[in-house]
Amino acid sequence: MDFLQNIRFDMIWTYKELFIRGVGITLALTLVGYLGGIILGLFFGLGKMSKKKWIYYPCKYYVDFFRGTPLLVQILLIHLAVIPTIFGHSLGYFASGALALVLNNGAYNAEIVRAGIQSIEKGQMEAARSLGMPFTEAMRSIILPQAFRRMIPPLGNELIALLKDSSLVTVIAANDLLYAGKVVAGAYARFWEPYITVAILYLMLTYVFTKIITYVENRFSNSYVPSPRKRPFTSGSRS
Repeated sequence: MDFLQNIRFDMIWTYKELFIRGVGITLALTLVGYLGGIILGLFFGLGKMSKKKWIYYPCKYYVDFFRGTPLLVQILLIHLAVIPTIFGHSLGYFASGALALVLNNGAYNAEIVRAGIQSIEKGQMEAARSLGMPFTEAMRSIILPQAFRRMIPPLGNELIALLKDSSLVTVIAANDLLYAGKVVAGAYARFWEPYITVAILYLMLTYVFTKIITYVENRFSNSYVPSPRKRPFTSGSRS
């Protein structure tokens, strides 16, 4: 009871703008990392299925590196070494954090794309090619739409994981949600209130994303039946 009585919510309210900004930065990093990761995942996933060695091996090494090393190390390496070496100076925490999240998420999505495409029966591609359909057209019109349905659940899990992993960018002084909690904790030398607030906000974001993912899964499932639309002036009889 003494603990509950000593909780200070006023400190959270005082820094509410910092927490709001942190939520915005976290969402921006997550969405940029996820959308960029899907594009890279599709490219490198197809590359890992190529029979040409000059395409297959670079894609394989990329996936192995970013799946086999910690994301925290990747963020530090990109922010402190890669970007300063290429541009001569830092581009800021957002560019470094977003790039690291895109590259890391792209490696995981590449495996999802590869597994999704390979789960489709080979006979469908053979049938399309026998009808004279080019490989790219058969992949775009026949294989990928079916594989996409099977890729939705693991891609949704990657979105949730990326949202939580984005908190690692605080190591490069990013003004994300976790950074807001650290600032408040340092200002008041109290840790329960700021970090519980951060945890609750992450939980709320995760809940929203989970609901969106569930809707998308149901929408693209084979058993989905759209609800009939209500049309006005159809309930009464014509005179």
